[in-house]
Amino acid sequence: MAGRINDEDVKAVRDAVPIDAVVSEYLQLRNAGGGNLKGLCPFHDEKSPSFQVSPSKGLFHCFGCQEGGDTITFVMKVDHLSFSEAVERLAGQAGITLRYEEGGYNPSHQRGERIRLVEAHKIAAEWYAEQLATSPEADTGRIFLAERGFDQAAALHFGVGYSPQGWDHLTRFLRGKGFTDKELLLSGLAQEGRRGPIDRFRGRLMWPIRDIGGEVVGFGARKLYEADNGPKYLNTPDTAIYRKSQVLYGIDLAKKDIAKASRAVVVEGYTDVMACHLAGVTTAIATCGTAFGGDHIKILRRLLMDNGSARVIFTFDGDAAGQKAALRAFEDDQKFAAETYIAIAPDGMDPCELRLAKGDEAVADLAEPRTPLFEFALRQIVVRYDLDTPAGRAAALDEAAPIVARIKNSGAQHEVAVQLAGMLGILDTQFVVKRVAQLARWARDRGGRGPAPTSRDAQQPYDTAPAPRTSGPALTLRNPVYATERELLKLALQRPELVSPAFDAYGVDEFTAAPYAAVRQAIMDAGGAEYGIQDAQEYLVRVRDAAPDDQVRAMVTELAVEAIMRRTVDENYAGEQLVTVRRRAVERRVRDVQSQLTRLGAGGDPAQLAAVQNELWVLQQYDQALRGQGAAAL
Repeated sequence: MAGRINDEDVKAVRDAVPIDAVVSEYLQLRNAGGGNLKGLCPFHDEKSPSFQVSPSKGLFHCFGCQEGGDTITFVMKVDHLSFSEAVERLAGQAGITLRYEEGGYNPSHQRGERIRLVEAHKIAAEWYAEQLATSPEADTGRIFLAERGFDQAAALHFGVGYSPQGWDHLTRFLRGKGFTDKELLLSGLAQEGRRGPIDRFRGRLMWPIRDIGGEVVGFGARKLYEADNGPKYLNTPDTAIYRKSQVLYGIDLAKKDIAKASRAVVVEGYTDVMACHLAGVTTAIATCGTAFGGDHIKILRRLLMDNGSARVIFTFDGDAAGQKAALRAFEDDQKFAAETYIAIAPDGMDPCELRLAKGDEAVADLAEPRTPLFEFALRQIVVRYDLDTPAGRAAALDEAAPIVARIKNSGAQHEVAVQLAGMLGILDTQFVVKRVAQLARWARDRGGRGPAPTSRDAQQPYDTAPAPRTSGPALTLRNPVYATERELLKLALQRPELVSPAFDAYGVDEFTAAPYAAVRQAIMDAGGAEYGIQDAQEYLVRVRDAAPDDQVRAMVTELAVEAIMRRTVDENYAGEQLVTVRRRAVERRVRDVQSQLTRLGAGGDPAQLAAVQNELWVLQQYDQALRGQGAAAL
């Protein structure tokens, strides 16, 4: 095992790689005010963005699922890496050489498993591409691409390569690079042969499949020779870094334009993605040997942000298989807030064939929204029935109405129900509308009261109760005591210069909510808010490290990212929070002392009675000073 990464190097990685730049590789971020950014959370499904990023603090927090942390934590969670693997990846991006407490500089064979598998794929992709460009044997692959309109520049842009026909060319090459047989088998680049590992891909055209961060995690391999008894397309098997249901070919190239245009074009194959991008449709992506499904939707939704103008266009072949694929896609349609459409090329051509036959403009025209996907699905149902008979119309309605009832937007549902009546030729439109509404109501009843809110507006936590937390006690922010304590802790974490040094004199018991008291203790253990004036990001790292458990650590992150509830945050506002929390603590102590006086009564020990009365007088004078002088009396 590699030694512990030097703490200074970890800090250097945190400082060198901006969190917003890292997060933007996975989802679209927009201005959330107060210097923060927001987007759809990559860790749970949600309709409105509750995931916030604070570039100045180097932290993220989701106010829906409570996930949060720094840049390293984000990479760990989103890509399922260990701490050291995440630091190593970010260090590689920043060009930082890491030192290890045990064993000096990090030797390659000690790298984390995922990092090693990604490295193997990166080297393999470069090797395959070199084979396609220079190997005489790869002439078959070059001809295949040329016949489909792709020159050497196109192959280079998409990283297309060629795997030689021999048994173990890549295996021997990667062994020479220091990879073990075990790593080659785990990566899916090799498979067991009679005498040890052999190449999985042989004599095929190779498309590198990259994740949303741009790292090669697998390959799609196209058969070139008749003697090859394997399938037409052979993909990398599921590995620690590759799940075919969780990757989209071309997403690394398309993600920025998808986010910018709020549009995605879903095609069926690697060459279709190439044809679309070369024709100017740079939002095209494709699945990798599997049907378009829920995990693919999650990837797109985070880029599209599900705003009202978002569009997803599916381009399927016009044959029966293509129509079946379109209907499968419609089954997941309501997981999008975006409008979904289907486009079928004339004569059933795919985008690659269309580009060859009619040029780039025809491909660009194909990608424009055509038929709404729900309308296509309904027509596929309606066409199977004899609509000239009452029985045929009734049967078609029975099958089509539940599909319309699944449309969540009530206005759109009503409009589509009216369209369905027209498709079926049913003159009583209201009958169809009521039938659809009834089915929708039944579906809601079966599912209970509907989904609970998964996020709360981080900008207005005082106006509404928070969403149920995944852990820890519920905090009702309508309670002004909790609200002020929360605000003061946010100031201590985000603007320590406004509350120091007074805040550091506050006791843990001045915070009545247990989670807030725990955060106060963590700040104390980290050296106090005054430390935050010296190094804001390192201060937050220290506070999070001082938290006793993940619940408190999540609360620290949440408070460090959540917006402060005042547009102008200055010393006056900070003083108000300091005074309010302190006065409430004084009031609680006054009540305790008064209760003690009552218990002592007239017959109590005179010395003790005098001491308690003196304490009460001091507390009352202090409270009066706080009322009159404000923060100056602290």
